[in-house]
This record gives sequence, C-alpha cells and structure tokens, in this order.
Amino acid sequence: MIRIFTALEIPDEVAEKLLPLQQGIDGARWIERPDFHITLRFAGDIPEDVADEFAAALEDIPVAPFEVELEGLGEFGGARPHTLWAGVKPSEPLRILQGRHESAARRAGLKPETRNFTPHVTIARLGRVETGEVYSFIRAHSPFAAPAFTVEQFTLFSAKGATGGGPYVIERRYPDFDWAVED
Repeated sequence: MIRIFTALEIPDEVAEKLLPLQQGIDGARWIERPDFHITLRFAGDIPEDVADEFAAALEDIPVAPFEVELEGLGEFGGARPHTLWAGVKPSEPLRILQGRHESAARRAGLKPETRNFTPHVTIARLGRVETGEVYSFIRAHSPFAAPAFTVEQFTLFSAKGATGGGPYVIERRYPDFDWAVED
C-alpha cells in the first residue's frame, strides 16, 4: 500500500507570505515549508498497482498555464477546528484541472471523492487548540493575500500514513519538463 495525492506546489515567493503566519497558536503543529501545497486529489492508502494506474492516467491531463492566488484564512472542523489554512481564490482553470484529476482517479478504480473541492494551503494542524484562539488568530491576520503565481504543472506526492502533514515525497511532476539532453 502507498499513500498518494496530487497537488500544486507553492513557489517560494508565496511561501514567504505564509511562513510569518506560523506562530501565535499554542499547540499548533505548523506545516514545514517544503510541504506547502494545494491538494487536487487525495487518493489515500491504495495498492501499488492502483497507484501505478492513477499515475499513468495523470499523464493524459493537459495543463495550460493559469494563475493561482491565495486569499483569506480559515479552518476546518467548525466547533473543534483541526486544520488552519490559507484559501485559494476560485478560478475556472483550477476547477477544471481538479475535475480532470477526479476523472483520472476514477479511471484508475478509485472511489469518487465525496467532499466538495475547497482549494487551500494547510498551514497548521491544530489538535487540541482552543476554538477561540483559532478564530482570534484568523481575525488578527485578516485580510490575508499572497502574490498570484503561474501554474504550469502538477505533482504526484507520496506520504507516510498516520495524521498527515508531511514530510511528503515528490514522486513525479506532470508534464515532466526534465527532458534528457541529447549528446
């Protein structure tokens, strides 16, 4: 079994806007810089042959360059927040790309994703953090925005099992721009 997901990597100029946020909540488990990403499709723990089929299906996804912009802060969990995130401004190209990842996952035999797509960059796992502290943090750092960046490829990551949050391993980028140089 292998735990995999597809995502957009976060460039340094955007990460530099996220890193200063990573303080001020006691008990938060801050996500390391190399693990910042925008998940497109979480596949979970799947057999390696299914992972290979998913990886192959991803090869057929076209990527026309488009802009992504982070804006806003939020949490998942409501009355018991467990994740603190920076939001992603909605865009049609991002929605289409995510839909193509969902289709590739289904072609590989994965079950349909039941959660609505809420693009975001996780900046902390919260565990047993006071709800009021999380909402105070969000208010204190709002409005939040980061510079737009151009997406030209997406990445297949693997992860250790357990609670999430990295470290993540880049398995492959699509399309692969590392063409071999001919002699």
